[in-house]
Amino acid sequence: MTLVIRGVRPYGEDPVDIVIADGVIVDLAAPGRGEGDVVHAEDLVALPGFVDLHTHLREPGREDAETVLTGSRAAALGGFTCVHAMANTTPVADTAGVVEQVWRLGQVAGLVDVRPVGAVTVGLGGERMAELGAMADSAAQVRVFSDDGKCVSDAVLMRRALEYVKAFDGVVAQHAQEPRLTENAQMNEGELSGRLGLVGWPAVAEEAIIARDVLLAQHVGSRLHVCHLSTAGSVEVVRWAKARGVDVTAEVTPHHLLLTEDLVGSYDPIYKVNPPLRTADDVAALRAALADGTIDVIATDHAPHPHEDKDCEWAAAAMGMLGLETAFGVAMATMVEPGLLGWRELAQRMSAQPARIGRVPTQGHELVVGAIANIAVVDPSATVTIASDHLASKSRNTPYAGMELPGRVVHTIYAGTPTVLDGALA
Repeated sequence: MTLVIRGVRPYGEDPVDIVIADGVIVDLAAPGRGEGDVVHAEDLVALPGFVDLHTHLREPGREDAETVLTGSRAAALGGFTCVHAMANTTPVADTAGVVEQVWRLGQVAGLVDVRPVGAVTVGLGGERMAELGAMADSAAQVRVFSDDGKCVSDAVLMRRALEYVKAFDGVVAQHAQEPRLTENAQMNEGELSGRLGLVGWPAVAEEAIIARDVLLAQHVGSRLHVCHLSTAGSVEVVRWAKARGVDVTAEVTPHHLLLTEDLVGSYDPIYKVNPPLRTADDVAALRAALADGTIDVIATDHAPHPHEDKDCEWAAAAMGMLGLETAFGVAMATMVEPGLLGWRELAQRMSAQPARIGRVPTQGHELVVGAIANIAVVDPSATVTIASDHLASKSRNTPYAGMELPGRVVHTIYAGTPTVLDGALA
């Protein structure tokens, strides 16, 4: 089948017909000249398909919250063509068998490229290193390893993991949270946490681990990735490390680019997340750092939870928010509309750089002849009012319900095949 994306504007530039055959872009023809099955995209913008370095698909073990299939549907509707599935499943993805199971479920769903993330330690226990080499050599070809949800707080174990992944060009993605400094923590530590009577989560608990780990990565000459960076101080640590030549990358979530700790004053557990929502000054620092390249990527930290885990008192509620279907809209609102990023820069943060960090050779390509056709077609002039009941995720814990966000994902093409057409699953 030959597919023609008619009259679309790659990166917001001059309109073309993107002609796709056998999963590859074979021509960028003058508008109206491409021949094949037409997908109308006049006045729309084409970007490389988005790549998420940080997704929780919950399967195996918590299929009541999400499955690989339902998470893949949400990802495709959000313009994603690749997601990295975090290891905190039940059983934990700490062996070749479990990561291969997740990978094969992604293959069966066929909507996005599902790349399992392997655990750093057995059972996320932080005591013994998991079978990193076996996961790397498995059919899933794991290259990203993380105990996300828990910090690898043991410095010796973290050093060994950083050394080990060098053998297959892997990366350790650290959940930076010093556990002793965050015992029973519920929200960002500050004046507001004192007024609300909630145990504070100090910024230094994140910053201290990042500082330690960039020094370890420099010492052993390995790759470090910082998950969901959330404070202005963390930005400065990463900026300092990059200036010293440390091979460190960092991600920021959409919710940390938009939402602040003030929302916690409602005591609505929809705003309970790890790391917590921070101050307006932190949000401004994160946006500036994403714009100047100190922060490399936007990653959703899509964390679905069933209704009963959020519809309860604050202290008992689970931490996490949905993110896949709203990531583009939040990125537009926080980075594109204010002029902090252009379309090409956004494509770098949401496609090319996450693909490079995750070592996914089939993703993140420029929209040029010969590239694999992973494409998100978006309408920047549209606005969408978020309705939790209309999301494809199995869970409903979105903090954006009722909010109007700019931009809309209209079509998603995965390896040359439409997965979303006119905003609906194809």
